[in-house]
Amino acid sequence: MAAEKNELYDAVVIGGGPAGLTAAIYLARACCRVLVVEKETFGGQIALTAEVVNYPGSDPTSGADLTAKMHRQAEGFGAEFLLAEVNSLEKKGDTWHVHTSRGDYEAFTVLLATGAHPRQIGFAGEKEFRGHGVAYCATCDGEFFTGKDVFVIGGGFAAAEESVFLTRYARHVTVLVREDAFTCAEATAREALEHPKVTVLTNTQVSEVSGDSALRQIRYKNSRTGEETVFSPEDGDTFGVFVFAGYVPATDLVKGKVELNPQGYVVTDRSQKTSLDGVYAAGDVCVKNLRQVVTAVGDGATAATELERYAATMQAKTGIPPKKPVRTAAAPTREAKREAPAEGGLFSEDMRQQMEAVFARMEQDLILELFLDDRPVSRELQGYMTELAGVTDKLTVRTGTGLPEAELPCVRVLKADGTETGLAFHGVPGGHEFTSFMLGLYNAAGPGQSLDDTTRARIRAIDRKVGMKVLVSLSCTMCPELVAAAQQIAALNPSVTADVYDINHFGALKERYNVMSVPCLVIDDDRVTFGKKGVQQLLDEIG
Repeated sequence: MAAEKNELYDAVVIGGGPAGLTAAIYLARACCRVLVVEKETFGGQIALTAEVVNYPGSDPTSGADLTAKMHRQAEGFGAEFLLAEVNSLEKKGDTWHVHTSRGDYEAFTVLLATGAHPRQIGFAGEKEFRGHGVAYCATCDGEFFTGKDVFVIGGGFAAAEESVFLTRYARHVTVLVREDAFTCAEATAREALEHPKVTVLTNTQVSEVSGDSALRQIRYKNSRTGEETVFSPEDGDTFGVFVFAGYVPATDLVKGKVELNPQGYVVTDRSQKTSLDGVYAAGDVCVKNLRQVVTAVGDGATAATELERYAATMQAKTGIPPKKPVRTAAAPTREAKREAPAEGGLFSEDMRQQMEAVFARMEQDLILELFLDDRPVSRELQGYMTELAGVTDKLTVRTGTGLPEAELPCVRVLKADGTETGLAFHGVPGGHEFTSFMLGLYNAAGPGQSLDDTTRARIRAIDRKVGMKVLVSLSCTMCPELVAAAQQIAALNPSVTADVYDINHFGALKERYNVMSVPCLVIDDDRVTFGKKGVQQLLDEIG
């Protein structure tokens, strides 16, 4: 269900991973009004994991499926969800004001469940070859290295697990472990050590990677013997290097406000309370010895219990009880209705409800102009857009001509009078790009996602033609943030265009820009960068 602006909540949870979702379950079930704010995709880092085998009481499952169940459970108890970026926190009187890209929200308490992002090591060539052979997400980028040699750098859970996952694509995987052995559980390590396509080298560190437009060579050294090894594929091919060296906590929001340890993690007591009254933290953002789904869930449950007590105290003090959540968990048919698309359709009832909420806020009608060829992917795009337009009277589908064959299939977003919005998607905007496509429509039709006056002025001040290509994979959870940022800028400035490409259908672009990681941003056909970016970072790139 959509969050209501300018209303009071018992708690705002910042971050939609296992810790945040668990807290939402516990809070909503306790009849607290809770809002979960997530800037990317609900599920967190674990959503990138192909197989979770050690979650108690659960058969082997994917991280995405596990967290999707948590999301549904929390929503069933009445938790509210919002896709937005939290820009700042501010204490006013007895409540916290959470300023987001989609408005301001007020709550008695705040839970930081912002997680962490992959750490860079800093070896020679790491920065230069990011996206051209150096990668940080096996789920997003593993397929780019099908039939190639792959090196994994790291010795923890992620390195062991992802090295095995990468054997689905790689010809062979070599793991470089700095210590004497893996630092993860023996069972996890054993799977990598015993896999026929995995070689594990301990006491080994990478010295340098090098190449031309792609990786061609890696040098690594045994710290005990001093022996240095240089590897280059015999056939002159490229190869991949995946870095799994831990994480950097996402604490920019609270730096200078709450106590952090020297590594930047949030310091909490046993109840998950931070040094700031009314602010708690849970999951990978906290100081802890073990970062696993089960520990994040435990943190979320502990924090929620304390948040509930704190909110009850504040209700008694202020005499202002937030609106009670609307529970739907008891409805016996909810799960079936949510999961199943309408007969013969693509969208479940739940997806339709979410889309209708977005369409209801749109100020203008839009045209979805399709450019198609005879391939199955074109027919898929046509069916997708036709059904999407069937959900609302604010969208019209029409067929266009004149787009080069290399750009097909494509859907361009036009205003009702036929003028360009600058937004286009090449391929089918499914998977993780469905949400960003919907946000693109919302931004093009207005009112769009909120921006501060300074940022809005920066966007409108762009006084030259800027063409952005965003190359994505539908399985990538890091791509939507960049896509949404590019589309938001294009929607506000007619001099800017944002064309999004599903790289799996546009091999020529992959080869042209030597793309071996997503998201990939190309500005004006010549400037190439990699990695997720928000609006401010993208404006810095545009210059």
